[in-house]
Amino acid sequence: QVQIVESGGGLVQPGGSLRLSCAVSGTILGIYVMAWYRQAPGEQREWVATITPDGIPAYKASVKGRFTISRDNTKNTMYLQMSSLKVEDTAAYYCNSLSEHFSWGQGTQVTVSS
Repeated sequence: QVQIVESGGGLVQPGGSLRLSCAVSGTILGIYVMAWYRQAPGEQREWVATITPDGIPAYKASVKGRFTISRDNTKNTMYLQMSSLKVEDTAAYYCNSLSEHFSWGQGTQVTVSS
């Protein structure tokens, strides 16, 4: 059974940084195109970034240049380095395959506030 555990969220001031982690167990992460998603209160879950098995990234326009997605297939873990955070980045962040193949994890809350 595949399990996803997101971590690394927290409260940060505008302009700050956070690094999120996505640990996957029960499957081989390296064969999947993986993605980060986020959901703000009252909003639909939205795609944030994608990374292919060989490390090619793609980003939502509003986070490009501020967020960096990466993965370590040997650790079955994916990361999202977030810098220059804005209030509008506040959301619960989730990871999954790009096809949303796995059951969703609990997510990790990111709150950007002064």
